[in-house]
Amino acid sequence: MIRMIQSSSAGQAREYFNSSLRRSDYYLNGQEQSGQLCGRIAARIGIAGSITKNTFNALCEHINPITGKALTPRKKDNRTVGYDINFHCPKSVSILHALTDDNHILNAFQASVQETMLDIEADAQTRVRKNGQDEDRPTGELIWADFIHQTARPVEGLVPDPHLHCHSFVFNVTWDTVEQQFKAGQFRSIKQDMPYYQARFHKRLADKLVELGYRIRRTDKAFEIAGVPEHIIELFSKRTNEIGQIAKELGITEQAKLDQLGARTRAKKQKGLTMSQLKAEWRKQIFALGIRDQGEGNQPIRFAPVKPTPTPSPKQCVDHALAMRFERVSVMQDRRILEVAYRQGLGHLTLTVDQITDRFASDKRIIRVKDGAQMLCTTKEVLAEEKCMVALAQQGKGNIPPLYRMAPSIELTGKQAEAVQHVLTTANRVSIIRGKAGTGKTTLMKEAIRLIEQTGCKVTVVAPTAQAARGVLREEGFSEAETVAKLLSSTELQAGLTHGVLWVDEAGLLNTKDMTTLLQLVTHKNARLILSGDTRQHASVVRGDALRILNTVAGIQSSEVSRIYRQRKLDYRQAVQALSDNKVGEAFMVLDNMGAIKALDPVNGFAALANDYLTALKKGKTALVISPMHHQGERVTTAIRTTLREAGRIASGETAVPQLVNTNLTVAEKSDPRNYRTGQLIQFNQKLGGIERGSRWSVHSVTDGTVYIQDASGQKTALPLDRMDQFDVYRPNEIALSIGDRIRITRNGYDANKKRLTNGQMLDVVAVDRNGALRLHNKASKATYSVPANFGHIAHGYCLTSHAAQGKTVDEVFIAQPASTFVATNLNQFYVSVSRARDGVHIYTDDKASLLAHASELGDRLSALELVKRKKPSRKAVEQVIRTSKPVAVNVKRACEPVQTTIKPKTKPYAPRPAL
Repeated sequence: MIRMIQSSSAGQAREYFNSSLRRSDYYLNGQEQSGQLCGRIAARIGIAGSITKNTFNALCEHINPITGKALTPRKKDNRTVGYDINFHCPKSVSILHALTDDNHILNAFQASVQETMLDIEADAQTRVRKNGQDEDRPTGELIWADFIHQTARPVEGLVPDPHLHCHSFVFNVTWDTVEQQFKAGQFRSIKQDMPYYQARFHKRLADKLVELGYRIRRTDKAFEIAGVPEHIIELFSKRTNEIGQIAKELGITEQAKLDQLGARTRAKKQKGLTMSQLKAEWRKQIFALGIRDQGEGNQPIRFAPVKPTPTPSPKQCVDHALAMRFERVSVMQDRRILEVAYRQGLGHLTLTVDQITDRFASDKRIIRVKDGAQMLCTTKEVLAEEKCMVALAQQGKGNIPPLYRMAPSIELTGKQAEAVQHVLTTANRVSIIRGKAGTGKTTLMKEAIRLIEQTGCKVTVVAPTAQAARGVLREEGFSEAETVAKLLSSTELQAGLTHGVLWVDEAGLLNTKDMTTLLQLVTHKNARLILSGDTRQHASVVRGDALRILNTVAGIQSSEVSRIYRQRKLDYRQAVQALSDNKVGEAFMVLDNMGAIKALDPVNGFAALANDYLTALKKGKTALVISPMHHQGERVTTAIRTTLREAGRIASGETAVPQLVNTNLTVAEKSDPRNYRTGQLIQFNQKLGGIERGSRWSVHSVTDGTVYIQDASGQKTALPLDRMDQFDVYRPNEIALSIGDRIRITRNGYDANKKRLTNGQMLDVVAVDRNGALRLHNKASKATYSVPANFGHIAHGYCLTSHAAQGKTVDEVFIAQPASTFVATNLNQFYVSVSRARDGVHIYTDDKASLLAHASELGDRLSALELVKRKKPSRKAVEQVIRTSKPVAVNVKRACEPVQTTIKPKTKPYAPRPAL
């Protein structure tokens, strides 16, 4: 792992040096090593080598230690002094280093750190502001001090655990060769690219360890040495576990705050212990667990015999990275792609970082566009997919007789009436109704469908999600509403489209592939397609904001419904209106004046939210709690359940019930056997050979690149990794439930009596059997369900993410948005959250100013078509795809020709298929 921590004052940096980086009393007993000055500036000044306290302090003050003069022309009191870039070994590597009698692991670690710091130095920049310029200039020179530490901070009363790590303190200075002077550095891009540097560091370290005779196994974020048992790693993670437990109690998840927590909770390092004494104590702890010279399976950890595994080619690494990164977005920074490609090559000596980089740079499938300091990428496949979708939509312009040549009498007024008139009188096959949250899209939908059906046309209503289709739409009176997925798999539903109308609600959730398939379908059936949704809300998880692309890029005409009806109070309605118009500052002012933004209590956390939620329930109001991230949702849930239990609304007793947590692996990640762990559960979506649809198998083992799975009867087979789109991967867990609890269904399924359970459905717990079976109740429909203990696809239903909350309407909404959720905060998320209620909104945060800043950031994803607009005119072949002055115009036959793919698509181009 690599972390980058800013040091904002000279005094802070000097104290950090004295207390954490350089402790002379530890050099004598061998726990730590002396610091070394590195980098081109160190060589330029003539101070490379061992660092002293005086030299460190001078550099903190931006003073040249040789001349005593200022290094940089400007000196501010609040100027950033430098950055601590700290490199951490995997725990198993630290353990083995501590138990060896030489420095072969230490040397490999130091070399990997040095090579990665040279990467960072090569990317160094400085700001250029002279003569009206406003840009960043590459410099390629830095100065830093390396401090190697071999132990972790101890937990109070215990000796420290082995923890090999390096603090590379980079001073905020670089050399500008153009201006011929030292200047402050520009580190923004370096900080953003930390995952990229981390992947290069891990690749180098893993390769060096393999060369030394060790085998590695990949983990979620890095790797470990094969043969070092998990319980040994856990044994020597006392400090990590201590910080994790305190962080959990305080609800801290943000990395910067975790680092601060680590600093605040440090115990003093143990004085007087030599490294040999520490090693003796560590061996004692290991031997107490019955481990001697061998690892798991009684194999020697070093030089263990191993069957060689095929080394992936540079192309295979890049293929995997492209498939993974472009599954959920259409545009991605180049280094985010390379980061994944490097991880694919971990531990393969004949495959180098440079080989992977060179293959990526020469890949002709990738389209690259420079955007400031970043290089943004898309692929020809993604671009062709968007071109095909746009061409199909444009092909239907003016080519279909209107349903009404003159608008009939419409029982609505204003923009709602205009929207209905638009879909009734358009000659375009595709029409769009864009409606802001709470503008009565359902009301106009009912009126439009009534008038369409009077012409004799059949209307088929679908939505992208099961909750939107079988939940919201059916509750609103559209009793035959189905999901898009069901439509695309049912020949019966498809037959009903002939010369009819397909209405897609919540169309903003459609991805490019599904939208393209729907366009192919309605063209084949000579049907009309009406897309209703809000491009300001969340888009599909899978790549492609299809509705927005058709509207803004392809120029498909839309009818806008902007008058908001949902919010009953004027000021609340004004706030939502301002958010829908991207006027976030104005919305914040209104919300603040309403008293809607409330400070989180640093001691009691979400207790106030839970009490306010209970008060709303006591008033007979419907309520919804939202938080952008699942981990905060769990904290909120704990607070709410505690409050409800104290109020007698849920029973005091709890029963642990089996739960399945989706790992949310991408399709590309599911194709890689290194991402599987023993005990994970595989559930199949389709029948594959001898594996039945809906069946569950557990991961038994992963051997030589093959994942072996086992069913309940003990039958074993290999997991078909080439059919990764046909199964999901879950982590077994337990969830505590009480009578009266509210739960949410997390996957479509059936109860014990074959009653349908819909993903997103909210149900109340009526009874919990000792074996974990549940009796559930739906307040709205009065239906009851008997859910077997092994169903698993359940979660507490008190706090939802804004994605899960989209489409819901309640009386009061409560939003938990502390600083730890700001990584998932943007305008789309905030707008969806705030606009859910009729009567009141309550926002709980510990940093109002930063919340405003993050909520002001647009959440729209850049499309490939929008990216190529930015390309230079010299790339004429690509630039012909799009014109900045008018909508895209492309040939449908050529646009929809197949292109080379990087991974098997989830949704194939339209073809009639048998019903499920």
